[in-house]
Amino acid sequence: MIDAHAAPPRAHGAPWGEVAEGSFGGMDAHQHFWRLDRGDYGWLTPELGPIHRDFGPGDLAPALARHGIGRTILVQAAPTAAETHWLLDLARDTPFVAGVVGWTDFDADDAPDAIAALAREPTLVGLRPMVQDIADDDWLARASLAPAFEAMIANDLAFDALVLPRHLTRLATVLDRHPALRVVVDHGAKPRIREREIDAWRAGMATIAAHPGTCCKLSGLVTEAAPGDGFDELAPWTDALVELFGPHRLLWGSDWPVVDLAGGYDRWRAITIEALAGLSAAERDAVLGGNAKRVYLSRGR
Repeated sequence: MIDAHAAPPRAHGAPWGEVAEGSFGGMDAHQHFWRLDRGDYGWLTPELGPIHRDFGPGDLAPALARHGIGRTILVQAAPTAAETHWLLDLARDTPFVAGVVGWTDFDADDAPDAIAALAREPTLVGLRPMVQDIADDDWLARASLAPAFEAMIANDLAFDALVLPRHLTRLATVLDRHPALRVVVDHGAKPRIREREIDAWRAGMATIAAHPGTCCKLSGLVTEAAPGDGFDELAPWTDALVELFGPHRLLWGSDWPVVDLAGGYDRWRAITIEALAGLSAAERDAVLGGNAKRVYLSRGR
């Protein structure tokens, strides 16, 4: 069994955040940075305790080193263009950040132009409206969003779907309308694990997985589980994702630092390694990095 806590040797003279060729393998497909004084994180309140502080590259680098992870995908946490540009600037100065999933206003009249402009940023690999926080559950299926989705396709960007189980029928509508759209479902659509509600979620995810161009992140599940839930309790959901999407359409992500609300990076990584134990080494490597590289880092190739 793989030791989920083993630390790989750091290349001589390589500072944290700088990856020596061949010394690291995997990729974390979902992590965040934020700085509270920026003031646009409406969801990030003091009640969230351990994560209500600034988080930057230096905070994440030791965990990446412990687990042999050389690259990450940095994902937006605020629904503002300002935060996206801040993340792009940060990525330029952070060698381990391979790509940024940003935000733009899909409702704006100039959304296609804004998407095209962002796509000219070499580090921008995708966009993510914060669907889970939008009051109208039908927003995602609005016909008026078609120009934005078509611009995503034209500019070869991934659409990160931050959805909840109740949004899956709307996401299926989007996929039917835009079959060429490259979609990555974040956090397995945040199933209601603590309530042990699996049947409707699984049916909805099966509909999404039936679209062959759609992938899913194996991330964020521990924060949807009950306190103390471990591998055994999470297994019905992790097994379902492996079965529905297969090892070549799943992307592992930490959801750091949000994962610190549910035991931290090392605990989720260990649960993941156990969940993937039935896969071959090549399949496991795909989930732990190869798929993210293919999905996010192959633009224009």
